[in-house]
Amino acid sequence: MCGDKYLFLKGEIMDLIKTINDLVRFKTETGNQIEIDKCLEYIKNAFNGTKANVKIERFDNASPVIYVRNNDKDEQDVLVLGHIDVVKAKEEMYEPKIIDGKMFGRGTLDMKSFAVVALNSMCYVLENNLDVNFGIILSSDEEKGSNSTHAFLERYKNIKAKVVLDNDVGGDIGVIINKCKNPVFVKLISKGVSAHGSTPWEGIDANEKLMEALRGLREFYPYFDKNIGKPEDTWVDTVHVAKINGGDVSNIISSYAEALLDFRLVETSTVEDLEKNLMKVCKDGVEYEIVSSSTSVVMSENEPKILAYKKIAEEVLGKNIKFEQIGGATDARLFAQKGAIVIMHSGTGEGMHGDDEYVELLSVEQLCQIQIKYLEEIAKKML
Repeated sequence: MCGDKYLFLKGEIMDLIKTINDLVRFKTETGNQIEIDKCLEYIKNAFNGTKANVKIERFDNASPVIYVRNNDKDEQDVLVLGHIDVVKAKEEMYEPKIIDGKMFGRGTLDMKSFAVVALNSMCYVLENNLDVNFGIILSSDEEKGSNSTHAFLERYKNIKAKVVLDNDVGGDIGVIINKCKNPVFVKLISKGVSAHGSTPWEGIDANEKLMEALRGLREFYPYFDKNIGKPEDTWVDTVHVAKINGGDVSNIISSYAEALLDFRLVETSTVEDLEKNLMKVCKDGVEYEIVSSSTSVVMSENEPKILAYKKIAEEVLGKNIKFEQIGGATDARLFAQKGAIVIMHSGTGEGMHGDDEYVELLSVEQLCQIQIKYLEEIAKKML
């Protein structure tokens, strides 16, 4: 990579496409440790012969993380956060194809192309001896909860960053995301009394009670789908029922049922507010459990370091960039809690997690230019 001049060195894009191709071919589905290890070793070996400080951190109860930096300090001026794991895909999706400037394949958009952008930036920083403390953290289980990122931060308790570049918001290079919702996962547990299906009056149907609770939640969190259409204001609390399980056989009244709910809360809604609503609908044998919660990420559109990044991006793209909000979560929230300024921006593509996932290669090249120009400004102490 760096040694073989594959990437953005001395101002020229050399072989960006090859490196993305190589990463996509690793079948790094979350939990596929053999392929994940191969991919991490590929990245580590790419920096052989350079001054990069590269470590693959392994944990007993979490997937590994690779940490690349041009220093040995706890605080970075700029840190890029991402992941190399992907969701499951058909075999052919690990053979990337380029059609009309678009690269199709699993992980092209989410988010191996943008991991390469970060690696490319590290090569540039090393080759040009930029006076900036720069690091990259790539986890390998982001698609299933990011336990590895939490384990990494537990090991590196003092790690901080002034700016975190989050490229894991793929979709439109013309947009900077400045708000992400708080993901809160809740389990509803319904307990009833079993009886034969022919005599329901002798039992209490846990399934029915669970459905009543779910219907009650819709009074607070409206239902949306493709047929209903997108609301005028999408910056609202939402919930979807991710999983339902109840009953064993067809002719027995269910004595137990549960549902896993995925709430996305805006910054003005608290977990305490959510619990008040849950308590209103959870009654007569229905209980709730907060499985996990986090925080929303909200960055001011007037933050100077974000405005400086936006100006560079507009110069590279030759057009105005707008701010938007998304319902998805970001691992960058863990650094926002430490005081980092988070800039959420990535390239253009569609089909994330689908059979037609692709990234527009021009947007990847443009993101490379934007990221390097931003690092140059940081190094000049202009920001």
